[in-house]
Amino acid sequence: MTSDVDHDTLNNALRRCGANWDAAQAHGLLSSRLAVAGADAGIDWLQQVLEGTNESDALRGECAALLNTLFQDTLRQLSERLPEFGPLLPDDSDSASVRAAALAHWCEGFLHGLVSVDHGEVLKKRLAGDPLADIIRDMLQLTRAHVDEDSDDETNEAAYAEIVEYVRVAVQLTYEELADLRGRSGKSPAEAGGTLH
Repeated sequence: MTSDVDHDTLNNALRRCGANWDAAQAHGLLSSRLAVAGADAGIDWLQQVLEGTNESDALRGECAALLNTLFQDTLRQLSERLPEFGPLLPDDSDSASVRAAALAHWCEGFLHGLVSVDHGEVLKKRLAGDPLADIIRDMLQLTRAHVDEDSDDETNEAAYAEIVEYVRVAVQLTYEELADLRGRSGKSPAEAGGTLH
């Protein structure tokens, strides 16, 4: 993912301010919330990720600023169908097992965002039909992602890259499939391009 916020910086900031979400989970949650509600999802997402943190703490302010940047970047990438969209994950310098665990967390966040938002029967029906039902099933499988210790590094790296690419495309497809639901909120990404508070 191309963003002004990298995984490790956000992850460390979330940990320091006492958030219960890690960076991968938070971005997965954001991606699905944007698919369902568009720009309107921002405030609720920010509050959910920072729930239980001290609002007067400077570390929380630092974290909120990073999250706001991530929100703006991700909204722009999805709404403008930019190819640089991708899940926010550790870079290749981290071990395969660390990256696989982060990918599993990312998928957990994404699924949580789809099922925990209240959009009534219309959303439920959409999520139960193709292609979204297949994407949800696949994401559920990926929440158990881990490195195959019996495979060599090259095989594991190739499998990881393939899965990350699948997730990237699946999220873009989810965003497209739910476009009409987002349209009901009446606010375009351009209108909601301000700062989260």
